[in-house]
Amino acid sequence: MINPSRVAFSIFGRDIYWYGVLMALGIVCAVLLAMREAKRKQVSEDTVLDLCLVLIPSGVIGARLYYVLFDLKQYLADPIRILYIWEGGLAIYGAVIGGLIGLSIYAHAKKLRFFKLTDIIAPGLVLAQAIGRWGNFFNQEAYGLPVTNPSLLWFPFAVRIDGVHYFNGQLCDIPYHLATFFYESMWCLLVFLFLWFVLRKRAKHDGDVFIWYIMLYGFERMFMEGLRADSLTLFDLRLFGKAVRISQLLSALLFLAALIFLVVRHSREKKLGRLLWPGSEEGASAAAESAALFDTESAGRAAGDAGEEKEPQTEDNGKAGGDEPAQSAPEAPEDGDGSPRE
Repeated sequence: MINPSRVAFSIFGRDIYWYGVLMALGIVCAVLLAMREAKRKQVSEDTVLDLCLVLIPSGVIGARLYYVLFDLKQYLADPIRILYIWEGGLAIYGAVIGGLIGLSIYAHAKKLRFFKLTDIIAPGLVLAQAIGRWGNFFNQEAYGLPVTNPSLLWFPFAVRIDGVHYFNGQLCDIPYHLATFFYESMWCLLVFLFLWFVLRKRAKHDGDVFIWYIMLYGFERMFMEGLRADSLTLFDLRLFGKAVRISQLLSALLFLAALIFLVVRHSREKKLGRLLWPGSEEGASAAAESAALFDTESAGRAAGDAGEEKEPQTEDNGKAGGDEPAQSAPEAPEDGDGSPRE
């Protein structure tokens, strides 16, 4: 297997890398999808364009800072390399955190529904991840465990890593590794198809699409991270003798939190018979109609019950008021002389 060059093309002697090209392609696709979804949710295109100006820089900064923070020793030795994002080193969780911070500030300033905006961007975000993972292929990074079985040395099961490379911080002389970037790319594509074609038009709450994205991506990442060779670790913290992989830990926590939230909310809504937080505008309208219908039915039942209670009372009143002829008092028997007997 011959790996392609990292350079896509050159402009005026300046190399343009596939990593950057794929990132840009993913962002364009995400923006187009967000504009289409915004139209369906009756949000203006100007809002989406404003979000681009907020989310793209805040996401990139968050992605880089997250990566640098958990690989601090390398960058403290040569701080200028913090700016070399074309070399790789962007963490998706950092991008999500940075983007959410920027989104919350924008939503608060514009008085927009925060979770409604997250649902608009979630499908495009996961599709951008599916596209961007191929940048790891060109950069020869985000690969997994070494593969030595000759029958498995084929792509996309395995990928060849050229030159000197490391696995879990140790020099590795085995050229073939699990193509974990490819596995994640395909999973993200499946998540996108589910969010876009199945869930988004059926969601009853603002935030449902984003919460499902967090849960499904977290489920995959908590397993995949355990196979990768270049995982970021939580400083020097160790658990059961092994370094704690920060993205694996965060993925597990996010998956469990999202799952528990969805299950508990569904259980309570089933018990109460109404939607709970965070409710969408459509859901709130449906809930109001349901409540109005319930009030109308309750009022009708109450009126009917009151009528039934009055009927016996009317009958009693009729009897007391002389609807039926009253019986006369019995006459006292008379004695023989005609005077009444005492």
